[in-house]
Parts: sequence; C-alpha cells; structure tokens
Amino acid sequence: MLSLNRACLPGRTPIRTVLFMAVWTLTPLLTLPLPASAQDGDTGRVEGRITDAESSTPLPGVQIQVEGTDRRAVSDERGYYVLRDLPIGGATMTVQRLGYAPGSAEVTVEAGERVIRHIQLTSQVIGLDPMVVQSRRTRMVGDPLTLSSIPGSAHFLTLQDLEARKVAHDNVHDILRRIPGVNVQEEDGYGLRPNIGLRGTGVSRSSKVTLMEDGVLVAPAPYAAPAAYYFPVTGRMEAVEVRKGSSQIRYGPRTIGGAINLVSTSIPAERRWELDTRGAENQTLRVRARGGDSGEHFGWLAETYQLRTDGYKKLQGGGDTGFRVSDYIVKFRANTSRDTDRYQELELKLGYHDELSDETYLGLTQEDFQSNPLLRYPASQPDVMDAEQSQIQLRHFLQPSEWLDLTTTLYHNRFARNWYKLHSVLGTGISSVMDDPEGHATELAILQGADSEGDAFFARANNRDYFSQGVQTVLGARLGEGSIRHDLEVGLRLHRDEEDRFQWEDGYRMANGQAVLTSEGTPGTQDNRVGAARAFAAYLQNEMTLGRRWTLVPGIRYEHIELTRTDYPTDAPSRSEPSRVRSTTVSAVTPGLGAVFALEPSTHLFGGVHKGFSPPGPGVSRDTRPEESVSYEVGLRTRRAGVGLQVAGFFSGYSNILGQATLATGEGGAGEMFNGGAARAAGLEASLDHDLGGNGTLAVRVPVSVSYTYSRATFQTDFDSDFGPWGTVEKGDHLPYLPTHQFSAGIGVEDAGWSISLSANGATAMRTQAGQGAVAELESTDRFMTLNLDGETELPGFSGASLYGGIQNLTDRPYVVARRPAGARPGLPRTLFLGVRLAF
Repeated sequence: MLSLNRACLPGRTPIRTVLFMAVWTLTPLLTLPLPASAQDGDTGRVEGRITDAESSTPLPGVQIQVEGTDRRAVSDERGYYVLRDLPIGGATMTVQRLGYAPGSAEVTVEAGERVIRHIQLTSQVIGLDPMVVQSRRTRMVGDPLTLSSIPGSAHFLTLQDLEARKVAHDNVHDILRRIPGVNVQEEDGYGLRPNIGLRGTGVSRSSKVTLMEDGVLVAPAPYAAPAAYYFPVTGRMEAVEVRKGSSQIRYGPRTIGGAINLVSTSIPAERRWELDTRGAENQTLRVRARGGDSGEHFGWLAETYQLRTDGYKKLQGGGDTGFRVSDYIVKFRANTSRDTDRYQELELKLGYHDELSDETYLGLTQEDFQSNPLLRYPASQPDVMDAEQSQIQLRHFLQPSEWLDLTTTLYHNRFARNWYKLHSVLGTGISSVMDDPEGHATELAILQGADSEGDAFFARANNRDYFSQGVQTVLGARLGEGSIRHDLEVGLRLHRDEEDRFQWEDGYRMANGQAVLTSEGTPGTQDNRVGAARAFAAYLQNEMTLGRRWTLVPGIRYEHIELTRTDYPTDAPSRSEPSRVRSTTVSAVTPGLGAVFALEPSTHLFGGVHKGFSPPGPGVSRDTRPEESVSYEVGLRTRRAGVGLQVAGFFSGYSNILGQATLATGEGGAGEMFNGGAARAAGLEASLDHDLGGNGTLAVRVPVSVSYTYSRATFQTDFDSDFGPWGTVEKGDHLPYLPTHQFSAGIGVEDAGWSISLSANGATAMRTQAGQGAVAELESTDRFMTLNLDGETELPGFSGASLYGGIQNLTDRPYVVARRPAGARPGLPRTLFLGVRLAF
C-alpha cells in the first residue's frame, strides 16, 4: 500500500500560496486611478422590484439607468434591481425592456439611506422586434419571460445566476447541478471533459445529449463521434439553457433526454471593457478579459479566457497533475437600422481553444484511496492530453416583413487531440488490473513504482482529428390575429462530420519510480480508421396560441443519416488502400406534442409527449439499432409573490438502448456500440427560488434557491453485453451512474456593495455497474455533500471594481466520484480562491 502523509492536507494552503493569490489578484488594481476621498454619507442607494403592470409578474432583464451618471443595473429573474453609490438629491431613472413601453421614475436619494422604489411597466406589442425574433430562432429559451409559454421543462441560467455562485475553475458540472433533471458524473474535479445526462440517459462523455454553443452543434463530430472530449469553456458564457421533454424536438440529432445550449458573450450595446482575474491554490491562475462596442450599423467583441493550475493530486516521482487552457473569441456584426422595414444582420464569430492537461484514467485501489485520495501512481507520469479546437460561424438574419423572418448559419468546427495515456501493464488492461488488484499483484506493483523490464507497460497515443461543418436555416412565420395566433418554424440542416483515428503505443519500464521510454510505436499501428457521417435534418413546429389560456405546440422532426467507417491496415498504415469499408443508413421521424395552460398570468401547467431518437455510430453491426424512446412529462411553473417554482414528473420508455465501448467506460477504446434492449426511466424534478428580503421588510436581500431530482431507471429485459458498465443484465437491474436523489441549495445575504453566500451540492451513491439490491462498495461512487462559501464586495472609490473569494468543499471530505475505467478517483478537495473584477 502506498501512502502520503494525509495529516499535512489541511496545510495545502501555505502562507506563500495565500500571498501568491493576493498579489496575483490585486495587481490589476494598480492600473486604476487612486480613489478620491469620500464619506459614507455622500451617497445612497435605490432598490426595488420591477413588475408587469397588468399581471404583477416580475420582469427580469430590465435595463435601469440614472440620467446624467454612469450608474446602471439589470433586474434579475425576480425583477429585483439595486443602484448603489448614487449622489444625494433628486434623480431620474430610465427603465427599458423589449416588449414593454419605456418608462421613467423620479426618486430622491438620501444620504446613507436605502430607498425602496418599485416600478411597473406596461407591455406593448413587440413580437416583431428583430432582437426578440432572432433570440427565438437562435436560443432555446432566449428571454426568461418566454419560459411560461414553453411546453416542457426548461431552465435558463443568466449571467447573474452564473456569477451568483462562484467556483474556482468554472467547472460546468458545478453549474449544471443547480438544474433539476441534469445528471453529472465527475472525473477530474475540473470538468474538462464533462459527463452529462438528462433524465436518466447515459452520462459517458455527454454523448446522449445534444450539445450546442449559440445554437450550433459543438461536439467534436456530433453524428459520427459525439463523445465530448471537447467542451466549450463555461467561464466565458453569459447564459446556459437546458430544455427537456417535447420542447426540445427542435434540437437534434439526439432527442432522447434533452438539449443544452451555451450562450457566448454577446456584442455589447456600448463600449465596455472587463477584466476578471483570479488566483487559487495549487498555483491556479485564471484571467478573463473582454471588450467590445457597437455603433448604429456595426458591433464587435474580443474576449480571452486563460486558466492554468498545477493540479491537486500528488504524482509519485514528481510532475504536475494540472492543466492550462487558452481560449479566444472574436465577433463582428454589421446590421441595418433597427427601425428599417427590412432588417438584416450579419455576424461572424471566430474562436480558438488550446488545452494541455496532465490527466489520466488511472485511479487508485480502495486501500490506497482511503490512505491518501490525492495520490497518483508513478506509471501515469507520461499521461497528457494535447488538444486544440477552432470554430467559424457566420450567421445571417433577415426580417423582410412583419410576419416573416429567416435565420441562416454556416459553421465549421475542427478539433484535434492526442490523449497520451497509460493503457496496459504486462499485457493486461489497466481496467482489469484495478478491478482485481489482488489477482494482479505484479502488475499493480509496477503501476505503483516497482522496477520492471523494458516494455512492461504501454501508453497509447489516442491521436484523433475531427471536423464538423454544415449549414442550418430556420424560417419563421407569424400568422393569425386576435385570440388564435400561429408561430410557425421550419428548420433545415445539412451536416457533415468525421473522426479520424491514427493511433499507436509506446513501451515503458519503471526504474527507481520513474517511467522510462523503452520503445516507440509507429503511428497508425494501433488504430487506423475514419468514421464519417452525412446528415439531413428537418423539423416543423407550430406554436399555437388559443385565447388567453391555451398554447399548443405540435412538432415533427426528420433525420436522415449516412454513416461510413473506413478501416485501414494497421501493419501498413500508409492508407493507400482500405482493408474494409462499412456503410449504414439511418432515418427517423420523431413527432411530439406539448401544451401549456395558464391557470393565471403567473402560473402555468405544462405537459407533453414525444418520440426520442439517438443514432448509432459508423461501422456498427447489422444487428445494432438506433436507440428510440417515448417520453411523457407533466409539470407546473409559477412565480408569485417573489417565489419561483417549477415541478415536473417524467417517464421514458426506451427500446434498443445504446452503449458505447470506450476507454472512458473501461473498454479497449474501439468505440463499438451495443444495444441493451428495453429500459424505463422515471422521476420527479423540482426547483424553487425566493428572496426572503425582497419585499423590503429586511434591510438586506436573502436569496434562497433549491433544486431536487429523484430518478429511477431500470432495464426491462435480460441480455449479455460486452459493454463493461452493463455486463450480464437481468430484468430490473438499475442503470449505472444515475443517483436516486440529488440536490443543490443555496442561501445568501446581499447588501449595498457586498454579498456572501453558502451553497451545497449532494447526491446519493451511484452504481458503476448495472445491478439491483444492495450496492457493493467497489461498484459504486460515494454519496457526498459539498459545502461552498463565497462572497464579494465592491471596492470603495474604485468605480466598477470588486473583490471576491471563496472556498469550495469547505469540509474537505474526500469522496469517490468515479471507479471506471481504472480505479477510484476523488472529487475536488477544499480549494481557496481570490479574485478581482474590473469593468469600465
């Protein structure tokens, strides 16, 4: 058994680390002018709630500005706003929101006092405003106000939501835990390669979920190889959207569970510069900088995100266990005048992403994990992921008349990666060694650093190139007047993607605890093949408004996919002549129907039924069928008296459920797909938010939020499978990597210029192997609950500057987040971070 003195773990934050974080974080303040002296009584603040004048529904996204000053605010999802550090005396606030008549309010600011000023806005017909229409075509939710008309479970995290709970590494898993019905499985503690499922779908590399950025498919090869070895940097997003049930039929190709859309930073309406820099433990540095501007007929944005860390694991024999990520985005927009009869807009988006991470699939035996969960065996010293991604999007929006609009997007994404990592020792895969360490004592000893002969263990260069390109267009038409109205959408997509594998293995020996290269493999000798897909997709949806109560949304989707796998000889990897070519054609029609009934303006019932579809990959056997499902949901959505609540129940019946044998699941990495017969998934999801101080009775705001998910998914047939997480399955076995209960909760206190919040995330243990009855310790993750504390304060005298910090996993309790593919791996340990934001 190997161990490192865990007694020293509370000392992971030495004084030098704290000083490093402080210096790194506070240095940007040196660029600001010295503040002028001011007394606390020289200013005051105004806050309140903005609501609809007719229904009293809170209005999010309202722009509030004090005339003659640079003081501005945006209302949150509860309609709440606050304006701080206002000069004393009379002031005029201008209030604007798309869909509502502009308003203004007079207020008298009192020195050192808190002035409550509630505002009501009157709605006006703006359904034809180009910005509103374009948002409906390119986003899944778009405007939080449209949530009430969506016939299914939908969630929208705004920029305010994303910044409300701060996390050290912008881990997308931590963000998505707030949304009920989203299942995640941690792997590295950073979320570099997420494992996300929706409503009981598989989580492995998020391959069962339709992933998008700005409405465009973002997986490396969404049809041919959807496993998300690339995922957009969540830290540069301004919103996250999730839709499930019949409401996500617009978004394919995978409509089994749902869709996730990440919304990148929009071009600002006026000149704006922002800098957010952060330091954390383990020499972690994070910088986000962006700037942009708009004129009457143009706009631009430039943004970069940089994150690096030495990692929190301790690699025996020395070496880092962290990563560095560099991400760049630029946008350019040209447009006609907003008030023209024929509005047009053209936006170009260019992006580049580079990652180098010292990550491995090798975990620990249970004994070593209990002794030191942050240990890493020396045989993983060579492991490294080297990846880069580029993207080009060109979007054109045309609104030629009041009732018609057309949005067309051309896109091209390219992703290249080589994850060089430990694969086998003495001819045995590392998954088999870690599944039975006592039966593989010699192999385990080498992994732990025992001297060996040459080529005792092999690292595989999982070298792969991907591209994804296509054109998609959405034609929208608004028909009808009075009590019956139609919002028609017709969408088309022509798409092509490809995965190119050109892999090899290198041999190593262990000498004095160091991995020493002993033989170099020839590229293409381990795997040499190309998987490709061509697809045509179309959908038709009609959102019918029937009076003031009913909204019906029937829709239908069609997918036609041509899949080809071309294998080349591995003993002569020149690719002069293929050794085998296999082609498959898959077509599917997936209808759906959703409905919304308004009990009152702020309370809605929703429900729906739809057919789901998930295609197989290139080169599957003739017996492998597409995964299909029929899903039902019913729910309630309301926001009354400052309380927001959404509750939904769901049921899905799967046939031909698909699993894919990858290195991530503990298989050989061939990527073969297997059918697993029938399965059922059912559950309940709920979310609630409220501001206990929002009615003005308290001197501070006290926002509270809770989300909860109950899930149960079982196989309905007996079968044998070569897919590791399934194995030999009996009817009634539970699907792996799905917790029965999971929750997320948070409470905060906010006052003028400062805030502090405490949040918790937790889940019951997840099986790592299909089964039923009592869960064996070595076939499950740990149940866990992590507490996180963070806070932020404005810096007096520095306009637009704030200091923030926090602690993740406050209790520092270690827990197993994964056992596949090769041993137990830990969640992120306690991590302290400190940052500063500047905006001007």
